[in-house]
Amino acid sequence: MVFYYDFTTGPPARTVGWRDPGFIHTSFFKDLWPNLKYTYRIGHRLFNGQIVWGRQNSFKAPPYPGEDSLQRVVIFGDLGKAEIDGSNEYNDFERGSINTTYQLVKDLKNIDMVMHIGDICYASGYLSQWDQFTAQVEPIASTVPYMVASGNHERDWPGSGSFYGTLDSGGECGVPAQNMFYVPAENREQFWYLTDYGMFRFCVANTELDWRPGTEQYKFIEHCLSSVDRQKQPWLIFLAHRVLGYSSATFYGAEGTTEEPMGRESLQLLWQKYRVDIAMYGHVHGYERTCPVYENVCVAKGSDRYSGAFTATTHVVVGGGGASLAEYTAERARWSHAQDLDYGFAKLTAFNHTTLLMEYKRSRDGSVRDSFTVSRDYRDVLACGVDNCAATTMAS
Repeated sequence: MVFYYDFTTGPPARTVGWRDPGFIHTSFFKDLWPNLKYTYRIGHRLFNGQIVWGRQNSFKAPPYPGEDSLQRVVIFGDLGKAEIDGSNEYNDFERGSINTTYQLVKDLKNIDMVMHIGDICYASGYLSQWDQFTAQVEPIASTVPYMVASGNHERDWPGSGSFYGTLDSGGECGVPAQNMFYVPAENREQFWYLTDYGMFRFCVANTELDWRPGTEQYKFIEHCLSSVDRQKQPWLIFLAHRVLGYSSATFYGAEGTTEEPMGRESLQLLWQKYRVDIAMYGHVHGYERTCPVYENVCVAKGSDRYSGAFTATTHVVVGGGGASLAEYTAERARWSHAQDLDYGFAKLTAFNHTTLLMEYKRSRDGSVRDSFTVSRDYRDVLACGVDNCAATTMAS
């Protein structure tokens, strides 16, 4: 596969920022045995027939859907890239990304999959930056699945069809991200998808395209949430770049909101109806966790341990992958249970079908700064709660 400068829609991506990316090759491995370790090398055949081989890598095939085993998934947004020798990157904007990358590489034996939920490398139309980013994450992405979501710095550009008309993508309009990273989307341009990993179901939205009721993406989100078999995959996780749930970021506060406008109003009924355990976002460069919250109200108190029937979705902002940190509003909302204005990432550990651990770790040292566990069996998943069971009347 190859893409050309006229595939992008604006400068600098199609002017001074253009760099021919060459051919991008995608290989598909079929009929892999679950949990089996596979070793591979990538080679290039020269004109004289000689093959030049790269170094050998290995990966473990995913567990089969619903498998009861230890499964660990790292989630973060807004990583970017930085210079390992300490020299200055543009505006020194993504200085935390090296520490995050280092912590993941250091702990790679304890990570099964990575979900990078938008604002991937901040190339801003300078395509050579994608080469630097992929080199930075290669030790991770060559060993475990490295899944991405679309963010404003990948997609947004006036007149391109993006939901927001900002200049954030530098004219890329999603083209490099959608071609460099494979995701199991029915339409690569739409870039929303579902993916199952063992006991997890991940529903990955694209906040740069319309998600409101009546849209194609809204139908996808409801299908993703409603089609999971919770007896096999009890842990239902919603992922998106912009905060469609809850955030105390000052730039939302300045707009008079605590979310992306029209965010949770469009989706909270779905999260509640289908009992989404955790909704996670980037975009706000820092960490914040809510209580189990529905319609601005804590249905249960914020805690480090939840058990029994589902009450409401816990929302987690984990956008401190590497880009310059945001600030919080001075007034703290009742639903805001934990905050950390630092670089970090989240790690979900499913021990089995009844116990899930969420940890937030700082990138500087890997220390756990916030965590909670969920203990819930299948009967608890089916139990009725607020707005997630069919309405009944005396007649019915």
